[in-house]
Amino acid sequence: MDRAVSIERRLAAMRQFYEAGIQSTCFISPIFPGITDVIAIIERAKRQCNLVWLENLNLRGDYKKRILDWVHVHHPELDGLYRDIYTKKSRDYWTQLDQEIRAYTAKEGMPYIRDDDQHRAPFGEPPVVCNYFYHEEITKSAKKERKAGSS
Repeated sequence: MDRAVSIERRLAAMRQFYEAGIQSTCFISPIFPGITDVIAIIERAKRQCNLVWLENLNLRGDYKKRILDWVHVHHPELDGLYRDIYTKKSRDYWTQLDQEIRAYTAKEGMPYIRDDDQHRAPFGEPPVVCNYFYHEEITKSAKKERKAGSS
């Protein structure tokens, strides 16, 4: 959807940084349900980054209608899935994707964590994969910590 440089150019730049000894992150965001092939992207990037950061598609404000309209025009077969996720607030898709990625990373020997992008794999090791699918949990826990600290 964006008009940025090609994925090939992005991957080539990432490889150059990684080979130069500069920590690199493959930021897969936003993940469009039913469209973004997360595992295929990790496969392409896993030998040239220290961290893979996964973030789901979040729809807020006017952006929600624009994206849902785009999905309807380009992928009408996904209308029901997007309605479940973004209208009915179902987390089933993200839970299933989390399980698939967890199984894949275990098979590939990649550390898999949630909501903590402070970890990086050493050069030459499989990257750490970090899942940020559940923003609402992060926000709530941060609010709780602030309240607890002010008591």
